[in-house]
Amino acid sequence: MSRNEASCLYGGETINVVAMSIEAVTKCDGSGAQRGESSRVQVRGRSLAVFQVLAIALMCSIGAPPIGAQDVPPSSAFADDPEAIRTGMGVYRLRCADCHGTDARGVRGPDLTQLWASGRTDEGLFRTITEGVSGTTMRPIDRIRTRDSEVWQVIAYLRSIATPTRTETMGDPERGEHLFQASCSTCHQVNAVGGRLGPDLSRIGAARSVEALVRRIRGDFGKQVDPSFAPTTLTAASGERMQGVKKNEDLFSVQVIGMNGRIQGFEKESLQALEVSTDSMMPVYGPELLSDAALEDLVSYLVTLRGFDAAVQ
Repeated sequence: MSRNEASCLYGGETINVVAMSIEAVTKCDGSGAQRGESSRVQVRGRSLAVFQVLAIALMCSIGAPPIGAQDVPPSSAFADDPEAIRTGMGVYRLRCADCHGTDARGVRGPDLTQLWASGRTDEGLFRTITEGVSGTTMRPIDRIRTRDSEVWQVIAYLRSIATPTRTETMGDPERGEHLFQASCSTCHQVNAVGGRLGPDLSRIGAARSVEALVRRIRGDFGKQVDPSFAPTTLTAASGERMQGVKKNEDLFSVQVIGMNGRIQGFEKESLQALEVSTDSMMPVYGPELLSDAALEDLVSYLVTLRGFDAAVQ
């Protein structure tokens, strides 16, 4: 018999595991019995060797850190590294910009340039990116294609473009709430009360800065629309038209929330026409429709809507 030694790191210590490989213990001298006995011994030897190799692999895998749990420095290690920040910008634009915008000021997702001004920490943001936020559209980042070091580089990039934010408002939240109920609740819900033609605003105060809210209401973002709330017009075979927002669509059917708040499904083959717009139904509230004082009241109310903040602080 001969010995083959293998070593692996287990529990922080290097251990040597001896694998025994069975060589031929008898030689064939023409006897069938001897040949058969030698064959059985070799088979048992190979099985033992395979078992020992599998045991070594199992012990090594138990001692090894899990994939994705990499020992990497926090974003502060990349803060003064222009190359790391450029890498973080590239990863951000590839993985995050679709929801948060190429300038990180928010599209479907929240404005990320105000995170630290609102009290977030690097470690909390890392957990939010890697674990996602339950009950929201924020999903965990793909840990197979994205290393932990790249996540920290994204955070370093976001820190590099973070700006101070205005956190105080001068309006009256009560007047703002009345204004919201009169002008906004037809399309927007707050705490399960209101319409469903636009996004739920129950935690808009945690998701958007004061500046972002003002820009949204004044129409500084233009008429871009979240695809989940794309204005849709249906024309039935009878010629009857229905307007609303598209909620779901596949090759054969479409679901639409009508202006009355009811969701309805339609087979596409039964429709004369299906028109989906890329312009938001959200009106642009310029000063002629909403005075600066009324806007201040409305924003003062909206910033109080923080809901249940599921994101890690």
